[in-house]
Amino acid sequence: MAVTKLEVVWEKRYVCPHCGRKLHYVEGDAVAVVDGRVDMNRTLPKYVCTSCKVYYRELLGSGYFEEYDMRDEVREKMATAAKAVQERAAQAAAAAPAAAKPQRVVKPTGDLQPMILKREADGKCECPRCGDRMDFVEGQPVRIVDGKPDMENVMDHFHCPYCDSVFRRIATTDFFQYSEK
Repeated sequence: MAVTKLEVVWEKRYVCPHCGRKLHYVEGDAVAVVDGRVDMNRTLPKYVCTSCKVYYRELLGSGYFEEYDMRDEVREKMATAAKAVQERAAQAAAAAPAAAKPQRVVKPTGDLQPMILKREADGKCECPRCGDRMDFVEGQPVRIVDGKPDMENVMDHFHCPYCDSVFRRIATTDFFQYSEK
């Protein structure tokens, strides 16, 4: 990037120092976010030479201009576009296996009777409603949430992440029953 003082012709237009042709004035664009950062350079006006593939931006109203290569800008835009395409492809690939999961039949809660549930070695057991693996949640002390006691996780229970069911222990027995949250 070179700093130059551009010549002015009688129509109050600037002339390209390389080829001698008149530069085209291009107003600045709106503010944009590029790679998570605000790009304020787009808001600045520029003088473009289409034959030399360069453009000039004035430095703080000093009358001196900084030279930029338009081909570099095009390469950056193409790289950004390619990166966006790759991200979209990765998101689509990640979403495809999730959509390919077979839907499980979830039993209605009225059909569930109290049953004995036992933790296996990994701390999980099969969900009686959907057949997925339920997590065992150990009892925790009472927590204060928004100024109120939260009693939800005080007793041991099983929680199924697939059907969002909760099975709580009945008194001091080994039987568990479906529970509304």
